Amino acid sequence: MADSGDKLVYFQAITGLEDSDLCTEILAAHGWDLELAISAFTASNWDSSNNPNNNSNNTTNNGNVGSSGQSNFDSWEGVERSELTRGESELVAEVAGPPGLAWKLITLPFSVISRSLGLISGAIGLGMWVAGGVLSHSLNIIRWGTGNGGNSSPLISLSAAASEAFDFVAGFERDYGNPRPNFVTEGFMDALQRSRQEFKLLFVYLHSPDHPDTPLFCERSLCSEVVAAFVNENFVSWGGSIRASEGFKMSNSLKASKFPFCAVVMAATNQRIALLQQIEGPTSPEQMLTILQRVLEESSPVLVTARLDAEERRNNVRLREEQDAAYRAALEADQARERQRKEEQERLEREAAEAERKRKEEEEAQERAAREAAEKEAALARMRQEKAMSLGAEPAKGPNVIQVLVRFPTGERKERRFLSTATIQSLYDYVDSLDCLNVDKYSLVSNFPRVVYGPDKHTLSLKEAGLHPQASLFVELDS
Repeated sequence: MADSGDKLVYFQAITGLEDSDLCTEILAAHGWDLELAISAFTASNWDSSNNPNNNSNNTTNNGNVGSSGQSNFDSWEGVERSELTRGESELVAEVAGPPGLAWKLITLPFSVISRSLGLISGAIGLGMWVAGGVLSHSLNIIRWGTGNGGNSSPLISLSAAASEAFDFVAGFERDYGNPRPNFVTEGFMDALQRSRQEFKLLFVYLHSPDHPDTPLFCERSLCSEVVAAFVNENFVSWGGSIRASEGFKMSNSLKASKFPFCAVVMAATNQRIALLQQIEGPTSPEQMLTILQRVLEESSPVLVTARLDAEERRNNVRLREEQDAAYRAALEADQARERQRKEEQERLEREAAEAERKRKEEEEAQERAAREAAEKEAALARMRQEKAMSLGAEPAKGPNVIQVLVRFPTGERKERRFLSTATIQSLYDYVDSLDCLNVDKYSLVSNFPRVVYGPDKHTLSLKEAGLHPQASLFVELDS
């Protein structure tokens, strides 16, 4: 707590004491140590209220079963406020007495809120509860460590409430065996939450080991085959010993005035519990079964409605998840199609760019080939012109003039006169000056006799080559 005023209000909320001066004196006597003061107050209440002889003396023969002290109760979240009818029978008796300490502990956060202390006070209240449970669990650990050597401690770390539940279940099974209710090995609030999640009522059994009616009730009623089977099938079961911290707190919360004590509760809104039925004192298996069946029938509309609402919420969640999954699948499909479209577009663009590049290369190659061909043709034309100019004018007929006939592979014939002193090379120059051959390598050949006028004869004069006074030659292409 932040200051003395908050501690005072918190101490009043826990203990239920209205006298602020008395509360101030108690806190001051304990050095304003809130935990120590509450522990001392709880210990004094335990000594004065948990006396088995008093319980035995207060038990009556004609009032064994108590009805719910709360006929109107809050149902599960999402279920309208319902009312269970009070059973009118000779087994029903009113539950008397002021709210106990444990009930104040359960409703502590909201009591503190109503006193304008905010959520922080509620959180500290929960911490104080846990601190008390941790102290009890520490004592259990010490007991385990110093107890029988054959017993081993649990392999996992348990909370204080779960440790107490574990000890109770183990001891109850050792004492009474099976069949028995399947008590959960967890704290009361965890068991209440479990019943809420399973849409069942919570069956509570508070065990008073020193009460003389406890052994017979456990053996003949609680552990009877029909009762145990009915409870296990229709309820979540939680049990606790009133010697343990949480069992004692729940006995105060449920206002247990007689033992053996059983109750049926359910989770309500605002973190509270709804007490539906109490069963106090020795009760036969038939009576227990009748009472439990009636409570179950009266509560079934609430449970069914809660289950249907939960199923509807789950269906809505599943529908949203399926819609989200379908949307994601459609989105992924659209994205995949968009990626495919872009990839196809990029491929087409690459192909178009490649085709354009090849087209330009082909055009450039064609232009280059055309340019080269033009250059070659121009060079050939210049060569022909030069060769024609080197021949000079054709001489007139005379004794020193030779008439030469040249046949081309195409069948074309050309004829010209040369001086007898002209060389064989001049005949090649003459053929080259004509536009009749498109090859560079060829030979001039005479048929009768066959003479090839190759490069070795280019310097011979026509007369020396035996071509005077006339000659007939043909062009033979070199292979």
